Amino acid sequence: MDNLMERCEDYARICRENTSIPLELYDTYQVKKGLRDKNGEGVRAGLTNISRIDSFEVVDGQKVPCDGKLYYRGIDIEDLVRGFTSENRFGFEETAYLLLFGKLPDREQLRQFTGTLAACRTLPRNFTRDVIMKAPTRDIMITLSKSILMLSAYDRRTDDISIENVMRQSLMLISVFPMISVYGYHAFNHYVRNRSMYIHRPSHELSTAENFLRMLRPDKKYTDLEARVLDLALVLHMEHGGGNNSTFTTHVVSSSGTDTYSAIAAALGSLKGPKHGGANVRVVQMMKDLKSHVHDLKDEDEVAAYLQKLLDREAFDKKGLIYGMGHAVYTKSDPRCQIFKGYVGKLAEEKGRKRDYDLYNLVERLAPQVIGKNRRIYKGVSANVDFYSGLIYSMLDIPEELFTPMFAIARIVGWSAHRLEELINVDKIIRPAYISISEPADYLPMDARE
Repeated sequence: MDNLMERCEDYARICRENTSIPLELYDTYQVKKGLRDKNGEGVRAGLTNISRIDSFEVVDGQKVPCDGKLYYRGIDIEDLVRGFTSENRFGFEETAYLLLFGKLPDREQLRQFTGTLAACRTLPRNFTRDVIMKAPTRDIMITLSKSILMLSAYDRRTDDISIENVMRQSLMLISVFPMISVYGYHAFNHYVRNRSMYIHRPSHELSTAENFLRMLRPDKKYTDLEARVLDLALVLHMEHGGGNNSTFTTHVVSSSGTDTYSAIAAALGSLKGPKHGGANVRVVQMMKDLKSHVHDLKDEDEVAAYLQKLLDREAFDKKGLIYGMGHAVYTKSDPRCQIFKGYVGKLAEEKGRKRDYDLYNLVERLAPQVIGKNRRIYKGVSANVDFYSGLIYSMLDIPEELFTPMFAIARIVGWSAHRLEELINVDKIIRPAYISISEPADYLPMDARE
């Protein structure tokens, strides 16, 4: 293996030498790296009616940054959250209905839909033993992907992409994502960490958030506030426009006509990346590093100095990033983060974590100032939803291995809605154009090659 790695280091050097593209050519050919320009404007790749993000407003013909807005099927996320929380309802099921079907359910429709999800909350016989518990890994996203692909073997209509069948598959996946994630974690905890294993069955009478906590915890117990904060987290992560990487992946793969399991596995692979779904883990790890290197956590100058070291690649992972700060679309604020903050404070009080909450507030206030002094900002910098979600999950005693799967448990609803939207509206494979910059080259006989 050591010899192979040494050989691959040499292969990597050759690959870099012959694959690197001069940066200036992107400007020459007017190609947007990452399909976004320096002002954060993305290339228009399609139409969607599922959600909308507002981060600018037009004033006197000019685009001006504004507080961010997120709409699910035209409904402001703030109004949606206020609606189900004020009436003391869990919001995951109601919001899933809205995203999938395009309208809010009435009382009877919500009851039936909740019952449908509960009925789908089951795995094939011996699936937990034969699939989830085999080759357990710390990376639960890998366990999720493996399990989703294996579920196709139990489906007699895997390749049927009729809307009715895709809807059936989608509802099933929405229902079993929490089970697979939690069981995958318990398998890892037992077989790799040599700790006790708990496999609790979900209850048909409980919400998605309640069932997650019930299955995760050895004693199945949780407080009402814990369940409602987790439910809110799932709603806020459920959908975020068609342009985020994993949702775009869902559209691209679905456009090829492939099956639901393959499309969702591809989306999981996208979300797994630290630039997308893994950011909340990095926030928590960064804050742990901050605590170990800053003596007085209330000293603004000392905290700011640590943040400066992050930007200077002298602290934490030396990537030059303050995790949880900034967003590809939002400018002045991320509405999901703003909604989160009030509930984070309530949970911090219940959990005795107010000092952590105060530290996060301090970093949220100082980080944009530090970033603004060091870098040219084309749009505003503010805390994004990942900044507080990691803190919430840690206060809920959710292990870090499940942070990104928590994102997937919520986002499977948005992916399913977008897959259905792609299949209903567009019968054409997505095939973007790439400009080739290769020069003509002659084939050289073996003896003439250097």
